[in-house]
Amino acid sequence: MTVLNLLCLPYSGASAMVYSRWRRKLPAWIQLRPVELPGRGARMGEPLHTDMQALARQLAAEQRLAAAAPYALLGHSLGALLAFELAHELQALGCPPPRALFACGTAAPTRREDYDDKNWRDPKSDDELRNELRELNGTPEEVLANAELMSLTLPILRADFLLCGRYAYRQRSALACPLHVLGGEDDRASEEQLLAWRQETHGEFTLRMFPGSHFFIHEHEDRVLAALAASLEPLRRSA
Repeated sequence: MTVLNLLCLPYSGASAMVYSRWRRKLPAWIQLRPVELPGRGARMGEPLHTDMQALARQLAAEQRLAAAAPYALLGHSLGALLAFELAHELQALGCPPPRALFACGTAAPTRREDYDDKNWRDPKSDDELRNELRELNGTPEEVLANAELMSLTLPILRADFLLCGRYAYRQRSALACPLHVLGGEDDRASEEQLLAWRQETHGEFTLRMFPGSHFFIHEHEDRVLAALAASLEPLRRSA
C-alpha cells in the first residue's frame, strides 16, 4: 500500500476543514480526506441532519469510491460515533473494512449515559449551547460574543447535539479492523467509558491518553498526528 485515504469526521458545530491543517504535518502516503457534513462549509445549503443512522447511510453512499482504495476512518467526539456508524454502513454496501478506525474524545457507543443528564434529545436554547461550548474549553470568549458567528454556528451545533442525544446503539457484528481510541486526561469521558470501545472490534484495540481536555487533538496536535502515523505505518509496510 503506497497511499491510504484518511477520512476525517468533524465534531459538533464544526466543518470538516478543522482537519485541513493536518495535510502539511502527516506523511505524504496518508491522503487526508476531510468528510464535510450537510449543512456546513461547502455544503451549507443542504439540510442539517438529526438522525445519525440516516446521515451515516448518506455519507457511505458518497464515500463509497474513496473506500474502494485502502482507507482509515477518524472522528472526534460526535465524529467518532459517526465514523463508527460509517464503518458499518460502508460494510453494508460491500466495501472492504477500514484499515483502522480512530475514535477520539468520546465514550463508547454503549456508554452514552454521559449525555443523558442534560437531556440532549431535546433542542437546546442559544444560551444553553453557549454554556456547553464554554464547558468544553474549545471556543474563545470573543467568538461566543460575536453575534454574526454565533448565528451561523448555533443552528449547526443544535442539530449536532440532537444527533448525539438521539443516537441509538444497534447491536451488530463487531468490526474486523483495528480500533484505536484516543482520549484527553482532563476530558469528561472516563477511562472506563473509553475502554468500552473494545467490544466493537474483533481486531487490535488500543487506548492512548493525551494531556488536555476535550480538544486535546488540537492542544497536542503534533503528538496526536505522530500517534496516528505510527499506528498506520505497519499497515502500509505489510500491504
